Amino acid sequence: MNERIGFVGVGRMGANMARRLKECGFNVTVLLDARASTAAALARELACQATRRLPAVTAAADVIITVVTDDAAMDRIFAPRGQSLLSGAAGRLFINCATVSPEIHVEIERRAAAVGAQTLEACMASSITQARQGTLYLMCGGAPAAYERARPILEKLAGSMRFIGPAGEAAKVKALVNMVMNINTAGLAEGLALGDALGLDLAMLREVFSQTGANSRVLQTDGEDMQNREHSCFFSAAHAAKDSGIALQLAKACRLKLPLAAATKKQYDRMVEAGLGELDKSGIAELTFLGRGPKPAKAKR
Repeated sequence: MNERIGFVGVGRMGANMARRLKECGFNVTVLLDARASTAAALARELACQATRRLPAVTAAADVIITVVTDDAAMDRIFAPRGQSLLSGAAGRLFINCATVSPEIHVEIERRAAAVGAQTLEACMASSITQARQGTLYLMCGGAPAAYERARPILEKLAGSMRFIGPAGEAAKVKALVNMVMNINTAGLAEGLALGDALGLDLAMLREVFSQTGANSRVLQTDGEDMQNREHSCFFSAAHAAKDSGIALQLAKACRLKLPLAAATKKQYDRMVEAGLGELDKSGIAELTFLGRGPKPAKAKR
């Protein structure tokens, strides 16, 4: 494939996606990150250009993959005027991978179409390790033509992918995936915490969970980490809080109450407020096990 590929956002996920594509022989040409030093270091590794200017990314790439933090970041990098990826963007394809609201995907598609560009949402339900290995699970939304153009790239990043439908639809599915995952994570943390408080052997308890209705993918990925207090970040508590919030906003628009999702979001908000937002989502166990958790602040004298 001869198309030049650029990245906006080369944190833990974006960087490993760029490494994977470079390793597969794709022409990765330009990187940009809010932390200029991060982009510069990866550019040296991949022998490509790092820039601090959004229009320079568009000028140096035909396909731009974005992995940014939230709706505000998407709105900023795709600003209708000024410093923007949309400057000189005719003929470009933007593949947007962050977990953001369905509404922002629809709006960015509209803005891109106005300048002759295409967009595709490629929502990721996977971890940093899977980004590096090219085994992401991708949910895609947008125009079928954009999906077909992106397919040769996405096939090297994904172990499995599904085209959901028009812009915004994949983001809805991703919000629900993460909402349920977060609820499962919080529930597992409470089950293991209660088992620990009762003096049960947690290795035995996890094995029983795995063979009964208590089983889940989260048990496989997070159960032992919760027991051992190993919370190296693969999916942060801060992102869990944000993503649960997106799902709750969708529920509010449908006039639907989701008490479990709301309670789970409050737990992840507590982690963020306690300075634990950059722990893995498994760190929610720190709020449930006896003797763990953030220490209360000392009163000033």
